[in-house]
Amino acid sequence: MNYFVTGATGFIGRHLVEQLLGREGTIYVLVREGSRGKVDALASRLGAAEGRIVAVPGDLSKPGLGVQALQGEPSGSTLRGDERIDHFFHLAAVYDVEADEETSVKANVHGTRHAIEFADSLAVGRFHHVSSIAVAGSYKGVFQEDMFDEGQKLPHHYHRTKYESEELVRRGVKAKWLIFRPGIVVGHSETGEMDKIDGPYYFFKLIQRLRNALPQWVPIAGPEGGQTNIVPVDYVARAIDHIAHLPDADLPGDTFHLVNPEPMSVGGALNTFAKAAHAPQFAMRIDSHLTNAIPAPVKAGVMALPTVKRIRNQLLRDFGVPPDAMQNRDFHCHFDARDAMRALEGTGIAVPPLDTYAARLWDYWERNLDPDLFRDRSLTGAITGKRILITGASSGIGQETALKVGEAGGTVLLVSRTREKLEEVAGQVRDAGGTAFVHPADLSDMEDIDRLAQEVLEEHGGVDILVNNAGRSIRRSVARSYERFHDYERTMQLNYFGALKLIMAFLPGMRERKSGHVINVSSIGAQTNTPRFSAYVASKSALDAFTRCAAPECLTDNVKFTTVYMPLVSTPMIAPTDIYKAFPTLTPAEAATLLCDAMIDKPKKKASRLGTFGELLYTLSPATVDIILHQAYDLFPDSEAAKRKDAGDGAAPAEPPQDQEISTEAVAMAYLLRGVHF
Repeated sequence: MNYFVTGATGFIGRHLVEQLLGREGTIYVLVREGSRGKVDALASRLGAAEGRIVAVPGDLSKPGLGVQALQGEPSGSTLRGDERIDHFFHLAAVYDVEADEETSVKANVHGTRHAIEFADSLAVGRFHHVSSIAVAGSYKGVFQEDMFDEGQKLPHHYHRTKYESEELVRRGVKAKWLIFRPGIVVGHSETGEMDKIDGPYYFFKLIQRLRNALPQWVPIAGPEGGQTNIVPVDYVARAIDHIAHLPDADLPGDTFHLVNPEPMSVGGALNTFAKAAHAPQFAMRIDSHLTNAIPAPVKAGVMALPTVKRIRNQLLRDFGVPPDAMQNRDFHCHFDARDAMRALEGTGIAVPPLDTYAARLWDYWERNLDPDLFRDRSLTGAITGKRILITGASSGIGQETALKVGEAGGTVLLVSRTREKLEEVAGQVRDAGGTAFVHPADLSDMEDIDRLAQEVLEEHGGVDILVNNAGRSIRRSVARSYERFHDYERTMQLNYFGALKLIMAFLPGMRERKSGHVINVSSIGAQTNTPRFSAYVASKSALDAFTRCAAPECLTDNVKFTTVYMPLVSTPMIAPTDIYKAFPTLTPAEAATLLCDAMIDKPKKKASRLGTFGELLYTLSPATVDIILHQAYDLFPDSEAAKRKDAGDGAAPAEPPQDQEISTEAVAMAYLLRGVHF
């Protein structure tokens, strides 16, 4: 028995070829001239004996597949006109919703026409066409296997080309033909193997980001959507192989839906993958009937507005979802599969439940297909040749960031008050092979900032990345601050006005060059509204508010703004407060890594899970947050230094006495926070 397969090296094709190798006969596969190596690699991978898989040079885009001299003469392969092809499998097609319409028509429609021409010229025994459930378009109701032209709308060129190619088979193939309509094909149910991002994989990046942003137990809202029908590739290949070889008398029909007879909603499928990824699940799913209540013409008119389309497309791009994928996300019909199930009865070939193999799909994607694996995420690639100004660079987070940036090839401009300390850091940067320049300045003095900015512009021509890291923290309750208004003035002077003055100095050059990045080091307190930090949090929140307003103005100038909501970091700033020893903290090096990651990814915000959860909870129930934070206010009192009326004006109060009592309940809460992954 002889076989001819188009698309044999494709995802479904190579799994089908693996099944066919379990039978007797030669498998001829169409391959472009110059791509025989793919066939050799396939044969090697499947352990095929020599001569079992034979390459036939040709081209799907040419009439008759471009295969020449088949009547009794060799054609560059071993296929001859006197060798009968018992089964012709046509799988070659474009399955990518991101492909343009011209490409889809060329491959799916013209390619099928050429495959039919070739198969008819060989008088093949059977012609097997792998179509798709996409032929149903936006049909509503039950779509049976013997249904085809039901007047359904075909909203996307992918639907149309699959429909037209199937129509060609029904009308043009002379031999006995069978049509297979797989559902949304995902990876292998046992290995998770998949060769590209498609279908539900487009939403994996969203799930990954949710996992990184929130604890798994946080319930979130998401879409319920219509039905989606997911099947693993191994089921599809096994089903096609079995049904294709059934005698005519045992065939219950000529078209077979290779689908899950118990489909899931889009929301249900996303939750299954979220569970596999240990990500938050969509506990509150929005029924599509709510959005369907909006009249279709109104919805279409709103979505057609240029600004609305731009916003929608940007949201989708943020999560790596092609806009066209949303048109193929779910279906409005139920796919009847009784003929396929009858044909497979007693074989053990069935669609496994998604939750039994979703973890394998996720693991394979994260290890092999995650787009972040294939882009340059090195700090060197992000900052080489760029001028990076870092404030607060003489110690702590600033010093560690300067060392990482210098080592990676950036030109580091070091700013803090003390020249001697800056020279030490600059020496460390240079010893590591980096380039560093020292620019002492008092960032609480607006005139000194003007001098600094002029100096930097004259000596370096501007700044490519500005890191506003310098800051002042005060931990003191409002009740202890009634007569200390200067606490608020000095934190605002450095944390807000100082940072803002630098932004105003270097932003014009960034906008003119159409390139720039401002990174503001904020605090988790700005997300969680921590008691006793009203002065500090207010100053950081002011800078955050400015950034949110300025970023849209600079969008077309390609100037990015990032706010890093830094968790508690073990630096001299927090050392005087003894109770912080019980809290989870980052090292300065770990905090510097967050800033370097921000230089690479340029996100709008970078936050810990705890901070993000705090924001979410405050949005949902601010009164609940007040109760929780009031408990923290009671548990963690002002330090002895903060209570003194003559407390100094340093960045932090003096260290409290070592015998200061910290309640057992306070320590328990602190250690409970350690369980929240930062």
